[in-house]
Amino acid sequence: MVEAAKREVPALAICSTAFATLGKSQAKALGHAELPIAIVPHPFGIRDREELREIAAKTVDDIAKLLCESGDVEAFGKDSATFSAGRRAEQITVPSDFDDFNRLLMERHWGDGFPAIAPTPERVTKMLAHTSRAPDEIVARIAPGYGEATVERIAINAVMAGCRPEYLPVLLAAAEAVADPDFNLQGIQSTTNPGTVFLILNGPIARKLGVNSGNNCLGQGNWANATLGRGLRLILQNIGGALPGEMDRATQGQPGKYSFCCAENEEANPWEPLHVERGFSANDSTVTVVPPLGTWNINTHAKDVSDLLRVMADVMAFPAGSDYVYGGGAPWLVLSAEHAFILKREGLSKRDVKQRLWELSKLSAKRLSEKDFARTQNGRRAELGEITRESMLPISPRPECIGIIVAGGPGTHTVYMPGSGYTKSAITRKIV
Repeated sequence: MVEAAKREVPALAICSTAFATLGKSQAKALGHAELPIAIVPHPFGIRDREELREIAAKTVDDIAKLLCESGDVEAFGKDSATFSAGRRAEQITVPSDFDDFNRLLMERHWGDGFPAIAPTPERVTKMLAHTSRAPDEIVARIAPGYGEATVERIAINAVMAGCRPEYLPVLLAAAEAVADPDFNLQGIQSTTNPGTVFLILNGPIARKLGVNSGNNCLGQGNWANATLGRGLRLILQNIGGALPGEMDRATQGQPGKYSFCCAENEEANPWEPLHVERGFSANDSTVTVVPPLGTWNINTHAKDVSDLLRVMADVMAFPAGSDYVYGGGAPWLVLSAEHAFILKREGLSKRDVKQRLWELSKLSAKRLSEKDFARTQNGRRAELGEITRESMLPISPRPECIGIIVAGGPGTHTVYMPGSGYTKSAITRKIV
């Protein structure tokens, strides 16, 4: 009886055909390379009820067969985990020729498609000089493969991205932030949605490193913005295991998955900056991670507050434009200084703006397709109660979930970023 009680229950995963690669890759990364997977045909939404009954019956048979054939869960290759605790990076010999080195990166799936810098011991040592943390210290475990992001591995990816050594503390804090359970990196990294991670820097370090917060702050032309965003992407890919087509299942993705980073324009911000709003001192340096599905330009010359807020809210509320319809989320606005000035001039606090936008951006459930309406009923019932076609759906569970920063140069443009419904809150970490 004692021995029987210790025996593990057989285990398996259930994946649709579109996610079978993700299931196999994640099982291997987590140390269960031989974990059996029951495959369900994809997609489901175009099947009629009779087809679904047949699929369900076959899936049940497959599950029963796999469970009977599988051994204990303990037998599933625990030694196959991607990294072992506290392990230093292995040194390998690579081609000295720049082109040959980059070909090798792509062959081994370590690159992102752009030319990369070879992480030689000398370059990594220079990078590590900018932290007092031990090279083998585990900073975070990065989903979906839950690879151990040691200080050294983060430094290696920072070198490859072209980061300067003084950028390392930003990426250490960013790795901690994305691994926070409330950020739900697992959902962002493995979804078919185009979600990615956007870095926002605040405080003295943004100015010290020269992170762009003005003209074209979300675009090209700044070394710090480009390489910091890219450095985090390589960490998400090479340590987290989110390789496109494997654990990263994005249908199309988005350009922000190469690099997505800016600083808040604190000098042009008429309110408290983001990090102060989130409980930090004005003299603290912070990085905030946000999960946008993309960017949408709001170009309006409205000078009346009511007009301005209505136009913004209309852009924010559109069916099928965001995960928020199904599960709530954390949408963000990057306000131009001109739009922020108009709102502040009329006496509105940032909290007032969020409250007004939350009320004005509610979406009529009548505008949803039949399938999306059913998903919304299931996904938001706990939050909103019973949902009917007469319901008005808020863009987020609470007004405070709407994020606002002020950034960019002169102009009547504000950027709306629909938030991934997998994440209910952005995460901020202090940069040491």
